[in-house]
Amino acid sequence: MDLKRVRRDVDRSVDLAVLFAQKWRWYRRAQTPWQLAALHVELARRQCFARGRLYGEPLQLLRENRLRLGEQTLFEDGVWLTSYAGRIEIGANCILNRNVMVAASDLVQIGDHTLIGNGCLITDSAHRNDDTDEPMPWQGYASKGPTRIGDNTWIGVNSVITSGVTVGRRCAIGANSVVTRDIPDFSVAAGSPARVIRSLREP
Repeated sequence: MDLKRVRRDVDRSVDLAVLFAQKWRWYRRAQTPWQLAALHVELARRQCFARGRLYGEPLQLLRENRLRLGEQTLFEDGVWLTSYAGRIEIGANCILNRNVMVAASDLVQIGDHTLIGNGCLITDSAHRNDDTDEPMPWQGYASKGPTRIGDNTWIGVNSVITSGVTVGRRCAIGANSVVTRDIPDFSVAAGSPARVIRSLREP
């Protein structure tokens, strides 16, 4: 028996248990009546509105100035906003529909007047899986850089915008797409992986 490996696995299991307990406390605390009221006050100060509950750490991120919101942005029920050490910037007059998740390790930017369909994931990182001897939850995250979405863009239902991708201005991303590379301005793109179908500037 490899005692070093056993000891390492035990230590990491303890670390995971502590992390899960901490997360559980954060999420439970975020749903207390006074925390929900405080979140809505912070949103109102920015002239934003949540029609239902937000999940993740939105109040903490707002207070730490790691979540920046433009005016008149609307969050539907079930939106997740989470960031361990990064920043999330969402422009003015955006709509994030039900069960959208925005997760930042470094930076996720969403431009003004952008529509995000139900169930979308926008992230600047992904789980690592390069070590075949290491359990998946212990490998951490890898990022290819900030993820950006331009102004006046529409992201269709259940789409995924991956790490290091820039989606340009006035783009339309079809439902169920997985965007793994940059999309130029004024483009319609769809598929998994998403590819440009046409330009909105074509006659």
